[in-house]
Amino acid sequence: MSTPEESDDERRARGRAPEPRLPGDPPATVDPPTPVNVAFGLWIASGLVMVIGYLVVLMNKEAVIAELVRQTRDARITEEQIASGTTTFLWAIFIGAMAFAGLFALFGYKAREGTRSARTVLTVLAAVTIVFQFTLFGHRLIASLSALLAIIALVLMYLPSVRDYFPKVPKSLP
Repeated sequence: MSTPEESDDERRARGRAPEPRLPGDPPATVDPPTPVNVAFGLWIASGLVMVIGYLVVLMNKEAVIAELVRQTRDARITEEQIASGTTTFLWAIFIGAMAFAGLFALFGYKAREGTRSARTVLTVLAAVTIVFQFTLFGHRLIASLSALLAIIALVLMYLPSVRDYFPKVPKSLP
């Protein structure tokens, strides 16, 4: 068990979670290292850039539909079917981009608190984002910028200077 004067950082160093806050308790102040703070800002920026990129594609859906109609060689597929399917798909990826931006913000915030699992989740989200940004059609410059921001944020969260801020949980707790 923890002692009353034990800080969250001391608990974290021993592989323990911070003390739970009870309803009505003031929120704990966090003082993450500078690279973690910068990474949080980059996660937010990456999410915003991703949403803007897919919004640009959604606003230019007529050009996307025209290109798909031009490329389609199957006479059984009508222009209306292509337009309907493309519109649905573009809205789906736009909503997905908003969800990813929200997840970037949530787990970036949790990583600022020193939660190691949040850093792991952000690693997976960044990998998925990079794959989707370069495989789906979209605005290449904006997609590349979003992926680049996510990569930089991820690198900052794995720097040796912030390693102690995300302590490894020991196999057996004391």
